[in-house]
Amino acid sequence: MPIWQTAPMLLTRNLLYTGMTRAKKMLIVIGSKNIIDFMINNNDNKKRNTGLTYKIVNM
Repeated sequence: MPIWQTAPMLLTRNLLYTGMTRAKKMLIVIGSKNIIDFMINNNDNKKRNTGLTYKIVNM
């Protein structure tokens, strides 16, 4: 899983968790320890406007 410096809004704990839990047999994380630490400590959740509720209701 490559992790590099990008917009802070993308460096979230949720994204790191998703990447780690999708690994089937092994996970190799490549990146700066500082950025990984930032992601672990960044518990900033943004409201996501996916329209999922609308799509489910109108199936």
